[in-house]
Amino acid sequence: MTPGKPLQSPETPGKHFETPPVSRILSGIKPTGTPHLGNYLGFLKPALGLSQTHEALYFVADFHALTTVRDPQVLRHHTLDLAAVFYALGLDFDRHMFFRQSDVPEVTELAWILSCITPLGLLERAHAYKDKKARGEEVNHGLFAYPVLMAADILIYDSTHVPVGKDQKQHLEITRDLANRFNHLYGDTLVVPQDHIEDEVATIPGLDGRKMSKSYNNCIGLFSTEKELRKSVMKIVTDSTPVEEPKNPDTCNVFALYRHFSTKQDQAAWADRYRHGGMGYGEIKQAAFEAVNREIAPFRERYFSIREDTPRLNGILEQGGAKARQVAVKVLNRVKQKVGLH
Repeated sequence: MTPGKPLQSPETPGKHFETPPVSRILSGIKPTGTPHLGNYLGFLKPALGLSQTHEALYFVADFHALTTVRDPQVLRHHTLDLAAVFYALGLDFDRHMFFRQSDVPEVTELAWILSCITPLGLLERAHAYKDKKARGEEVNHGLFAYPVLMAADILIYDSTHVPVGKDQKQHLEITRDLANRFNHLYGDTLVVPQDHIEDEVATIPGLDGRKMSKSYNNCIGLFSTEKELRKSVMKIVTDSTPVEEPKNPDTCNVFALYRHFSTKQDQAAWADRYRHGGMGYGEIKQAAFEAVNREIAPFRERYFSIREDTPRLNGILEQGGAKARQVAVKVLNRVKQKVGLH
């Protein structure tokens, strides 16, 4: 399927709005770098879990990435990286949709239509815009209008649920506001999505103890080689408590990583060793490395088996984009009919 080529709807949109008969999860991830362990625990692993119980649409948010990424080769590289990552983690591409945002041009059409009913004040209150402006950083129109494109991403697929962290809930609230406003102006047309917030979103510290983030340069790469992974784990910052002294597992950066890759029984055993003393941080670092490597190694092997197969990765994205457009064109035709463009 050639991106941007007109696509005919397989159905003529009817006068009455029908909600989708499925529970449809949608989420996107920006191609701004190869994922790290924080991405894996906070987004990728939960996303794969949700795909077991919901129809899932996951997309590479390359339009969104253009607000900051200026190198086209870097954008293409990281987009293929994400396709390889989802392949490695075992997403069923036949059952679910995984695609490039930019392969579904209908989303930008809907974004423009939504922008025409979006109050300026709603965008001025968006956290990302306010934070960047407050720091005196460059604010482009893409960043300012980011919530409208995000709303279009969600609404174009009749998404029923959107996984978000508590710090991202405002974006979904804006989407809900715009969907309700459109429905009020033109009649029931758009599905008003619900949030899906995990009770405990996994957050792990980086090498320096701060939240693992590319902007802090403190990450452990998801598919680092075994040697690189061990070297990174051994660099995690710990305090200077002597080996013989008791330690607190609840404040230890290494234990914070270990607990996400180990059983409750093993966690309890190590926590007991912390509190009784006689344990060096080198021991728990080795245990953490082994636990992480045990879980990640099979995924790492699958990732490297496909990463250089560019035609196959592009094929995965194009197949997903074609399937996503089958959904998007129906919704866009419904919207256009309501506003008078059809």
